[in-house]
Amino acid sequence: MSKDDRQLRVGVLGCGPISQFAHFESVQKAGNAVLHAVCDVDEGLARHFGEFYEAERIYQDYDTMLADPAIEAVVIATSDAFHVPAAMKAIAAGKHVLCEKPIGVSVDEVEALAEAVKRSGKVLQVGHMLRFDPGIESAKAFVQDEMGDMLALKAWYCDSTHRYTNTDAIQPLARRGTRVLRPAGDPKADRQRYFMLAHGSHLVDLARYLAGPIRSVDARLRERFGAYCWFVDVDFESGALGHLDLTIPVRMDWHEGFQIYGENGSVAAKIYNPWYYRSSDVEVFHESNATTTRVLGADGHFYRRQLEGFADAALNGTPTRGAGIDDGVASMRAMVAIAQSVRTGKPVALADAGGAL
Repeated sequence: MSKDDRQLRVGVLGCGPISQFAHFESVQKAGNAVLHAVCDVDEGLARHFGEFYEAERIYQDYDTMLADPAIEAVVIATSDAFHVPAAMKAIAAGKHVLCEKPIGVSVDEVEALAEAVKRSGKVLQVGHMLRFDPGIESAKAFVQDEMGDMLALKAWYCDSTHRYTNTDAIQPLARRGTRVLRPAGDPKADRQRYFMLAHGSHLVDLARYLAGPIRSVDARLRERFGAYCWFVDVDFESGALGHLDLTIPVRMDWHEGFQIYGENGSVAAKIYNPWYYRSSDVEVFHESNATTTRVLGADGHFYRRQLEGFADAALNGTPTRGAGIDDGVASMRAMVAIAQSVRTGKPVALADAGGAL
């Protein structure tokens, strides 16, 4: 693939599965970025992927990588608990940041990061790659430009008991290291918290991307036979109604998508498992001429398109097309509000949501 004359020099922090499956290849294929460095506490992983993807530098210490003046931006691909501390260090070192979702694990730490980002003038983008799905982008354009008032949005994210029989056939086997930097405790031990951070963050950001800011949520949770089901009624600031369904795992195929009902038309979408690299099937109905349109969406490498959008913002000062730090704060508040609503049995305004998930 062709490269631009000016490329953002990127350092990737973390050589775990998400970097192996998404970020290394994205930097390699991006037209406006180049892999300058990789960093991992495991020397074997760092050297293997650094050499394979032809990084200029290989580091085992994050502070040392940040001190490299050639690095302009950092991709943070670590455990959730390390996102904010790593982003804080990068911002302080004068680097732009693309951080995996969720941006953090508590409202307080994310708001502190937001203040640091705003003082720095640097770009921080949260890794919500669905914003770079061509089908979903077409839905966003219709909502903004043609649909008029939104009546309601329904969205769902339902992982499957059989997902890995599909994805394991597509992905390479993840290379495991002998040294792993882990947060205190087991992040996956609390399944409610883990599923909301890992999967609910996608659903919340998608709803906000399409329907705008959320005012309040009213959530219910059922746990049965190892499955967790959240039904969340959403009050958007626009006055639109919302309903979110997060169910993990369903006894059926992967099931993700949304429907939007508006003044001048509607949208229906089927979202595929991201590792298929297939653009969502999004059908837009136009009330004016009673026709339905659907973009081809041939370029389904959301992770590469996400990195290119980030690099464009960092290099040229253009507004980021992705999720910014304010989106990260709002999503964190929404997830905490959902958890608080489940505990209290009452609606929770995002303005009143605080603390950790």
